[in-house]
Amino acid sequence: MGKVVIEQMGFSYPGKPKLFEGLDLTLASGQVVGLLGKNGAGKSSFLQILAGLLFPNDGQLSVFGYIPEQRSPAFLQEVFFVPDENFLPEHLSAQAYQLILQPFYPRFDRETFTRLLDRFEVNSQEKIKNLSFGQQKKVGLAMALSSGCALILLDEPTNGLDISSKSAFRKELISVLSEDQTVVIATHLIRDLENTLDRVMILDQGQIKLDADLSDLADSLHFGFSQSEVSDAIFSQSSALGVQFIQERTTQAQTVVNLELLFEGVTAGVPIASFLSKTNSLTV
Repeated sequence: MGKVVIEQMGFSYPGKPKLFEGLDLTLASGQVVGLLGKNGAGKSSFLQILAGLLFPNDGQLSVFGYIPEQRSPAFLQEVFFVPDENFLPEHLSAQAYQLILQPFYPRFDRETFTRLLDRFEVNSQEKIKNLSFGQQKKVGLAMALSSGCALILLDEPTNGLDISSKSAFRKELISVLSEDQTVVIATHLIRDLENTLDRVMILDQGQIKLDADLSDLADSLHFGFSQSEVSDAIFSQSSALGVQFIQERTTQAQTVVNLELLFEGVTAGVPIASFLSKTNSLTV
């Protein structure tokens, strides 16, 4: 489908300080990307800009060659946005809304939608207003994963889900997506996404402070735990149980990327990108 390209983008709400300034980013297809940031960092706003619901003040933004704020039909049929709050019409059932929505998305897979509702244990005949917040969230996620859209934007998708539902979502996300789809997930619930992401972006102070593939992070960094401080640690964090740390990887065995520790390091100002084995130009 092409790329998402952002060049020197700036954005602010009226009368507010700049939320983003000079932001550059390129997203190619075929990845699940985690957008991590503190509350108020602009994660939700970023997704809404990609969806064409908010408009940049400065710079250029192109999604598959379309300008999102123009909201052209060709653009809209390739982007599915699931906000954190409920966006579904409460007077309809999930099945009834699916019948209305399906014609707008040429590659919508009705069988996948039905299977996902079963997997998520949601009654497709029940009116949405009678569903819990978590069940409403699962209906939205089922629609997104069934849409066939080239770009799927999910804002806090695991918020309101119980443990089993979070596990089901992670498994279905991996199994349903095709190579020409890109998913951007904005979240502060970092542990919910472990073993799901291909790429992580950390948004802080109006900039993307780190943009890296998880494979590159695992190749370049060693994540460990010790009872005492580690002298050559890039970043460390103490707790009652000991010290979690990040080292530059040399001869150590490869470890799983600790996303929470990575996030804490980046937002504390540690230049993690400078330790990566591959040049990170914010372009994939």
